[in-house]
Amino acid sequence: MPFNGEKQCVGEDQPSDSDSSRFSESMASLSDYECSRQSFTSDSSSKSSSPASTSPPRVVTFDEVMAAARNLSNMTLAHEIAVNENFQLKQDALPESSLAGRVRHIVHQAFWDVLESELNAEPPEYEHAIKLFEEIREILLSFLTPGGNRLRNQICEVLDTDLIRQQAEHSAVDIQGLANYVISTMGKLCAPVRDDDIRELKATNNIVEVLRQIFHVLDLMKMDMVNFTIRSLRPHLQRQLIDYERTKFQEILEETSSALDQTTEWIKESVHEELLSLSEATLTPGAENNSKPSLSPTLVLNNSYLKLLQWDYQKKELPETLMTDGARLQELTEKLNQLKMIACLALITNNMVGALTDGLPELAVRLKRISAVLLEGMNKETFNLKEVLNSIGIQTCVEVNKTLMERGLPALNAEVQANLVGQFSSIEEEDNPIWSLIDKRIQLYMKSLLCLPSPPRCMPPVPGGLAVVQQELESLGSQYANIVNLNKQVYGPFYANILRKLLFGEEATGKAEASSSTN
Repeated sequence: MPFNGEKQCVGEDQPSDSDSSRFSESMASLSDYECSRQSFTSDSSSKSSSPASTSPPRVVTFDEVMAAARNLSNMTLAHEIAVNENFQLKQDALPESSLAGRVRHIVHQAFWDVLESELNAEPPEYEHAIKLFEEIREILLSFLTPGGNRLRNQICEVLDTDLIRQQAEHSAVDIQGLANYVISTMGKLCAPVRDDDIRELKATNNIVEVLRQIFHVLDLMKMDMVNFTIRSLRPHLQRQLIDYERTKFQEILEETSSALDQTTEWIKESVHEELLSLSEATLTPGAENNSKPSLSPTLVLNNSYLKLLQWDYQKKELPETLMTDGARLQELTEKLNQLKMIACLALITNNMVGALTDGLPELAVRLKRISAVLLEGMNKETFNLKEVLNSIGIQTCVEVNKTLMERGLPALNAEVQANLVGQFSSIEEEDNPIWSLIDKRIQLYMKSLLCLPSPPRCMPPVPGGLAVVQQELESLGSQYANIVNLNKQVYGPFYANILRKLLFGEEATGKAEASSSTN
């Protein structure tokens, strides 16, 4: 059996050296402004990704839209299989209370009731049962590998429907014997996880119920086979993912000229923010103001990625080049917001009562656990953050007082407790200084991760005030860096084209005009 004992052991591979070299070539113009200006005015391998075009908009046909949709669907599926080691397909189960679920149950029950009445008739009517065995035969054959000729011949011989019909005409067919053979064959082909289902089938005496459960277990086996195939394909997809995704996206871009509009706006925002920051710096007293502000393409792109950590995923559309990682980025951002809150609470607690609880790491662990539990789901719209922060403040006072009393020290007075609870509750207010401080430090840490080689030799040091969430922050940071580095390798040529137009558009246009005039 091809998937007996198969273990899911393929993790998320880091990009290979060859993949990194290909990205380095495509993104060479993004590494350093001073030595790359000329390269940004040359042709790019992503010929259709120019954000600004002087040609009139092209009419897109329905077939082109559907072709682009299919390419996007295939690209998304391949990306999910390659990067998500837990990806698997599951049966679509309809809720029993739903209208569709009730209709399906009634129809199925009516079918099996008719079959039971036919088999119990005098003489029995076997035609429907024979058709079921014909379908079972085809399903069993679909599980076989190309080399399984012996078992294939055996299945075709035992479940020969023409022979079964002849036996039925002479009342010599053994339906129970055929069912037992099917169950035995299923036991040879199924994954170990289905062994209990096979035992239950063998223990069932009612032939109609046996046939019904055979189809149920066969459906499960089909899903097992699909997921086994996915696991087998994952290493191959991981090796080919960069070229495959880039090719598919290029096809989408050729079918849909606006396929980079959101991506262009996303990068343009970072360009404007960086230009504004440089302009403010040049206006400060004593600063030289005799040169035009220049931007590093790498800095612009990294800052664009950092904006994803503060993205409003419910209201704001993601760049097209990040659609395949949208769910992962949203989950990562939500977890990061929870870590920010925990770090804020720990910092306030340490500032107010740190002198009293110094040298008690178990208290810090306990308070962190309480905060994490109560803040679970804090990104939901129905979550009352202010109320939860107030509860955490009260619980923190209880735990601190309990620890102080165990050490023979006086409990916190009412004023300190009220101040602690009040500061906790104020974290959710806009422009809270503690929240702003922690947010800047986490942004700084994530930015430092993007400057490291891929894969990094070691993690960068965690800024002050984040030690309480260091382990979780490093884990999230590693996931974030993996997403960003893979995205750079896949879409590097498209980003290079966009940045060339945004940063050096005037010069590129001038050179193009000069070149055409000399010809």
